[in-house]
Amino acid sequence: MKTIVALQAVVTAASLDIEPTPAELDAIDREMPLIRAEVELLDAQIMTIDRPTNELDTRRVRRARNRVLAARRDLTNRAGTVQSGGAA
Repeated sequence: MKTIVALQAVVTAASLDIEPTPAELDAIDREMPLIRAEVELLDAQIMTIDRPTNELDTRRVRRARNRVLAARRDLTNRAGTVQSGGAA
């Protein structure tokens, strides 16, 4: 009978040493405007959880939602094009 425990320890130890590849880091950089917009939306929604919403809160959430939609649109439009260099 073979034991699998030694093989599992090797797989687990090897998986902890992996860092993101340059391609993965580039993908994160491309998605960063969307990530920031989603964080702003979440912040706006969190502020309205424990109190009644007023007109300012409603505008803040609506604007944050619009920024998320714009960031998604921009990211989708750029998905078909290949960009080289660092500046867009």
